[in-house]
This record gives sequence, C-alpha cells and structure tokens, in this order.
Amino acid sequence: MLANALLLALRELRRNVMRSFLTMLGIIIGVASVIILVTLGGGATKQVTEQISSLGSNLIMVVPGKRMGPGQTSGAAPFKLADAEAIAREVPSLQAVAPAASSGMTAIYANENWSTSVTGSTEEYFTVSNRVIGEGRAFTATEARTGVSVCVIGETVRSKLFGSQNPVGCKIRLKKVSCEVVGLLQSKGQSTMGTDQDDIIVVPLRTFQRRIAGNEDVSIIQVSVKDGVSTDMIKAELGRLMRARRHLSATDDDNFNVMDMKEISTMLSGTTRVLTGLLGAVAAVSLLVGGIGIMNIMLVSVTERTREIGTRLAIGALEWEVLLQFLVEAVVLASFGGLVGITFALAVSFGLATLLKVPFIFNAPIVLVAFLFSGAIGVVFGYFPARKAARLDPIEALRHE
Repeated sequence: MLANALLLALRELRRNVMRSFLTMLGIIIGVASVIILVTLGGGATKQVTEQISSLGSNLIMVVPGKRMGPGQTSGAAPFKLADAEAIAREVPSLQAVAPAASSGMTAIYANENWSTSVTGSTEEYFTVSNRVIGEGRAFTATEARTGVSVCVIGETVRSKLFGSQNPVGCKIRLKKVSCEVVGLLQSKGQSTMGTDQDDIIVVPLRTFQRRIAGNEDVSIIQVSVKDGVSTDMIKAELGRLMRARRHLSATDDDNFNVMDMKEISTMLSGTTRVLTGLLGAVAAVSLLVGGIGIMNIMLVSVTERTREIGTRLAIGALEWEVLLQFLVEAVVLASFGGLVGITFALAVSFGLATLLKVPFIFNAPIVLVAFLFSGAIGVVFGYFPARKAARLDPIEALRHE
C-alpha cells in the first residue's frame, strides 16, 4: 500500500512539475540556509581556534593597565625589563619569557618605503609567539643583550620593500637607525581580528629602547608555559609577583592584566558558536514558511481532485488510504526539497568557504537533521489537507464540479 501511494505521489509531482518545484522552493531555501550558516560558522570557529593557537603555545600575556570593560584598559605605568627578568627568575615551569615594546613607523630600503609595526623583544620572542624563521636566522641572545642593529622581517614587509629579492643581508632604515636584515619570518597570514601578522619587523629590545623609542618601557610581557603545567597556577604566581613589584597593597586593585590565550580562544569560539546557532535558528524559520506553502498547495490539490477522491471512496477506498496518499505526497514534496536544498547548500558552502578563506567542514549531523526536519515538515503540514481529503463525503465529492 505504501509503495502504491509513493508511485501515485510521484505521478502527481510529474504532472505539475513547475507547481511542485515552486512548492518545494521554501523547503529548499530553508534547508540550504541552515546548512550554509552552520557549515560556515563551524569553519569560522575552527579558524578562530587555529589562529589563536598559532599565536603561541600555552601563552600568557601580562599587560599594564586596569581592565575597565570589554577591550578597554586604564592607563598605568609600563613594565621594565627587570620585571620580565624577575618573572623568568621567580616563576617556575616557564618555557620562555619575552618582554616586548612596539611602535608604528616607516621602514625604508633604497627607493622603497613601507609603514609597518616594529617590535622590540628578546631572542625568546620567536619561541613564545610561535614564529618560525623561513630564511636566514633569528638574532642571538648576545645580539639582544648588547643591542646590535639587526632585525627579522615579515613576509609583507619583504614584498613591499624587496619584491622577490632575498632580503637577508640587506640593510633597512628605521627612523635614523640602519638595521641589517638577518632573517625572514614564515608567513602566518591574517589574525582572528583581521590584522596582518606578516606586516612586522622584530629588532632586539635594547636596540628598540635605546635607538628607536628613546625609553626603557616594556608594553607587554609574553610568557610561554611548559606543557602539562596548569596555566591557572602560573597566572596566580604572575599576579602575586607583579603586585609585589608594583608595590600594591592588599586593598589596591591590580593595575595590570594577566590574560590566558586559552581563555580568549574559548571565549571567541563560544561567541562564534552562539552566533552560528542564532543564525541557524533564524534560517530554520524559512523551513516553517516552506511547510505552510506545502499545506496551501496540498489544500488546492484536494480541491482540484475532489471528484477523484469521491470516486476512490465510492468504490471502496478507506479513509486511511486516502489520508496516506496525500500525506505521502506532502512528505515526498518536502523530502525532495530537502535533498535539493542539501545539494545546493554543500556546493554554496564549499564555494563561500574558499572565497572567505575559512575551512570547509562537512557537518554530517546537521545535514541529517535538516533532511529529517524537512520530512517532518511534510508530515506536520501535510496532515491537515490529507485529513480533509479523507473525510470528504463521497456523494458530495462526486457532485463537485
């Protein structure tokens, strides 16, 4: 009986192809919207996690200033190199400690110039920030300690100043300082916040302080924790040490911030997932709209086929058989719409993921749920027209014109 109802449903779909397609359109759009948004949202979440991880392994950042609100800190005295040395000396289980100071300025080579970010740090900066030297070398501990005028540049700086030329061994000018390029960083691309991680020049901290900035300020201290060590414990130790060094009493608030990159990654990933869920829920509303469309068309179909229904009932068809026929038609409409929507959504998701440069992640559960939901929409919104058809009076139906 079910097979026969399915064949009848397919025959009706073929008989009114254009109307069937327009009926399915709401389901197609709804299913496609949900899958596209969830797929792209999953890719964005993975990209955020990977980019945060690329900033450094078990990274903790200590910055001056009291947190006032999201993304805001109050002014506070900057750190000194001695603060970083105290952290390296007194806090256990650290892999590396890299004090740093940064400033925007113009780099000049021959007739070319480029406005970029110059960071002064120690040789441990490359370990802490997970930066790999692509060509040449990093500056040594001796060069960092004595303040030699050497630098390591990012891929963007290389392309703007040197084109395809190998920059290692060349000299660039930063303000009045001539720096020899000793290394080229491997490309990292854009960060989670959209900044170019390759638009950077790294010089020894003492060189930056003495010859570029003209002060001994340190704007951030980056700390890399050894694998297997609790970052919460290290954060507590850092807080205790920095409060002591900044002479804060028990009643004073911290005038510095200790931020764990894992927490930032979890927060950003959680935010992305919530937004994806909300957008997916909004897109799912179009599935309900598609279901209403199916119900309306099925009611029209019942009206058009009243005499056919009356004939079937008059020659002995049972109510549940008529009910099943129209219910199967509604489910077939919704299911076909779901399949078309899934195919369309996967193609569009792959194209958009490539265009937006986010990972394409095939989410099998959400595809299955979207398909089952489309079928359920057919059952729910097809039941009322099917029941109406099944309850027709055979005599009145045969009189219908």
